[in-house]
Amino acid sequence: MTSELTSAPETASIRVRLRQPARLRNLELVLVVIACAVGGGALVLTQLGALGQTDPGVLMLAGVLAVLVLAMHVSLRLTAPQADPFILPVVTLLNGLGIAAIYRIDLADGDSGWDAAGVRQIAWSSIAILAAIVVIVVIRNHRVLQRYRFVSMFAGIVLLILPMLPIIGHEVYGAQIWIRVGTFTFQPGELAKIALAIFFAAYLVESRDSLSMVGTKFLGIRFPRARDLGPILVIWAAAMAVLIFQRDLGTSLLYFGLFLIMIYVATGRVSWVLMGLGLFIGGAVIAGQVLGYVAGRFRGWLDPFNPEVYDAVGGSWQLVQGLFGMANGGLLGTGLGQGRPDLVPLAQSDFIIASLTEELGLAGLFAILALYLLFISRGFRIGFSGQDDFGRLLGVGLSFVVALQVFIVVGGVTRIIPLTGLTAPFLAAGGSSLVANWMIAAILLRLSDTIRNQPRLVV
Repeated sequence: MTSELTSAPETASIRVRLRQPARLRNLELVLVVIACAVGGGALVLTQLGALGQTDPGVLMLAGVLAVLVLAMHVSLRLTAPQADPFILPVVTLLNGLGIAAIYRIDLADGDSGWDAAGVRQIAWSSIAILAAIVVIVVIRNHRVLQRYRFVSMFAGIVLLILPMLPIIGHEVYGAQIWIRVGTFTFQPGELAKIALAIFFAAYLVESRDSLSMVGTKFLGIRFPRARDLGPILVIWAAAMAVLIFQRDLGTSLLYFGLFLIMIYVATGRVSWVLMGLGLFIGGAVIAGQVLGYVAGRFRGWLDPFNPEVYDAVGGSWQLVQGLFGMANGGLLGTGLGQGRPDLVPLAQSDFIIASLTEELGLAGLFAILALYLLFISRGFRIGFSGQDDFGRLLGVGLSFVVALQVFIVVGGVTRIIPLTGLTAPFLAAGGSSLVANWMIAAILLRLSDTIRNQPRLVV
């Protein structure tokens, strides 16, 4: 009798632990169904607003995506039952809204079939979701990635160099960040950010003691030794190389910002951040004086309504058109399918935020930013909840990549910072970006499941 009484609390605790994964997955299933319904509804409203009728063909293609998302939910239920229940619904909804916005541009331009960017986006979304499922199924424990830190470093370097090769390197709108094989184009830098995040996390776990505890104190701030400056100088040189040779200010800022936030989380030293910001700002100022396209970006940002800047080649015409479009949307927007986002160049990629803001209004923009905020906050929560340093750094680093990219994109479109050419995660047209960001979501889901399964000390 005594043993039965003492084991009763343990039995109840086991039952609670067994029920919790089912509740998480059931909550995720409900939210995924809602996200798919909202994305499908956005497509229907876009068709009704622009055409006055619906096109069953596009809706059937979107239905295939819903099936794949449900397949990813099933894979999580089987292989990661304690994964975060909010990440998959959020990225599904963002992806669906992006497809509706891209399809809206296709309708305005009269594109159909494979020539339509919306159809290609659906195809790339399918590939991205399948890649995320593979990550979930293959990587059963995130600590395995730590063993491949040098492989990740090598892969990241190769992916950065590929666009600069003479045969496969491909220039688009002045930026040498693409590779092209036949009719297939891809942006390897999107996958490079994942490889570099894995390498940075593994490297900083091993080197954080020397980076955080040793150095000279000046004005209350401890600065690192000269011998410890090697990594940050290497990453700074790589970022400057991307800026100079690939003519891509946004990607350069993204890589360097990723390393800075991870080294700050690993060491807790503000001096690394101050030094890194000083290096990057100094390099950007010099590039602005030497490189014409960087100077043009700054002129378009500082004085966009100047007729000389507005009419110049590569001037501020795109930025101003985007601002006018968002102003036309007002608070509640013109309605899906009823605006004129096609008047803005690259409305389906670089300026998709302006396209959605015009038709959904300021309220719609806030809703999209809230979705991003939820995704990023869940990612930070996953990272800081980890008990192993590698998982903590990896979770924070991947979440910060998305956060920084959103800030750079939204800041550029709204004229808070200069335009950089980056695209909004999960929203904008582009297969490489979709695949990379869905893989980031999958890694965060795997991290969250591993963290919940870790044994915890009971005091």
